Amino acid sequence: MQNINESPTPIGQLISQTIAMPRETNSNGDIFGGWLLSQMDLAGAILAGRIASGRVATVAISSMSFLNPVPVGAVVGCYANTLSVGTSSITISIEAWISHNNKSDLCKVTEGEFVFVAIDDNGNTRTVPSP
Repeated sequence: MQNINESPTPIGQLISQTIAMPRETNSNGDIFGGWLLSQMDLAGAILAGRIASGRVATVAISSMSFLNPVPVGAVVGCYANTLSVGTSSITISIEAWISHNNKSDLCKVTEGEFVFVAIDDNGNTRTVPSP
């Protein structure tokens, strides 16, 4: 747990970064939540694929919280932390943080819990290899 006097920092490892572009905006000029969700899903799939040593599929998003809007031009970083690894499933916490206007200050914009399952080349569930 973070000390209340500390600046909040991302939990997990930085998996991916991208720039929020104008084509991804809603009528208010903010980035669509669905676009942000897809960036988080991609980051989670990267980490889950590393853990599973191969192909994975998203099977659930058990929670999702949107905390702050994402402006156009913000750098979006997705941080992932493995919560659990089962026989074939991997549960990962993913946070999205932004920096804007070339500043190093980070702002947390969303967090979610994603569940992936390891699959073989035919799309069938397979066992996650032991580390």
